[in-house]
Amino acid sequence: MDAPDNIPTRWSLIKRLKDWDDQESWREFFDTYWRLIYDTAIRAGLKDMEAQEVVQETVITVAKGMKRFQADPTRGCFKSWLLHTTRWKISDQFAKRQAAPAREPRSSPNGTATGCSERRTATVDRIPDPAGPALEEVWDREWEQHVRTAALRRVKSRVDALHYQIFDLCVLRGAEPKVVAAKLDVKLWKVYLARKRVAQMFARESKKVEQG
Repeated sequence: MDAPDNIPTRWSLIKRLKDWDDQESWREFFDTYWRLIYDTAIRAGLKDMEAQEVVQETVITVAKGMKRFQADPTRGCFKSWLLHTTRWKISDQFAKRQAAPAREPRSSPNGTATGCSERRTATVDRIPDPAGPALEEVWDREWEQHVRTAALRRVKSRVDALHYQIFDLCVLRGAEPKVVAAKLDVKLWKVYLARKRVAQMFARESKKVEQG
């Protein structure tokens, strides 16, 4: 799967999802949000196949509930609704782990019984409660990261390659303008100008992505 182009609360898209036959809009929705859901599931402690199932089950639940969802930007509730759905699908995966029958224990060389049940229990014990605040913190971090990535992709596709490189070095990597000017063999005033213009564009695009 490719990374999503953006991760906003895209109200125009969400309104279109009320039409179940609008395959293009549903594909756009999946491309936009699957990575956020997947990464959150992975950071919650799930394995790849489990996280993929969380993505599938979350999207199915969204599809079933979309008819009842009120797409109102002033309410700002879609992010929370999607988190709530993702959270319970993650919980379902942990429940499946615990309900899965354990293999017969086998004896280790020193006579101690070992088996999958012991390893599974130990793993689950280390995982934060999917219904607790820890998952919401993970969700918020992932959301912010995807917004940032989307804004950067938009900016990169719209500005001169050299100007983006200047922005990347000065703003994203924190290099001094004089160092960047010398490294790229560019006039110092051009470095300042490019840094300012691209940084302003990045701020605008970040806001657009966040607002959808």
